[in-house]
Amino acid sequence: MLQSIIIPLVIQFLSGSAGGGIVGNLMKNVDMGMLAKVLLGGVGGLVGGGAVSGAGPLGSLGGLLGMGASMMGGGDAAGGLDIGSIIGQVAGGAVGGGALTGIGGLLASMMKK
Repeated sequence: MLQSIIIPLVIQFLSGSAGGGIVGNLMKNVDMGMLAKVLLGGVGGLVGGGAVSGAGPLGSLGGLLGMGASMMGGGDAAGGLDIGSIIGQVAGGAVGGGALTGIGGLLASMMKK
């Protein structure tokens, strides 16, 4: 039971951190530390991965948009551990992490001006 809650969150956080690191490295004109990129990406990954898989802070958004894990591979909407759910968590986490890191980078560059 606890495993089915923790593992999706870890997947979302790690994929968000990876997405945040990639986007942060692509933004050459923004001076953000690696820790900031990873943490922003991880938080964005939790939000983005949760929205897509149907679990987490924006879980109902995935269901409203028809992007629940059940559409990707027959998984349950609460973020199960089948391949469709895992792919959804990784993709949503990476996109969410990259998006939040990009927003953070833009805000950081605007504050320095």
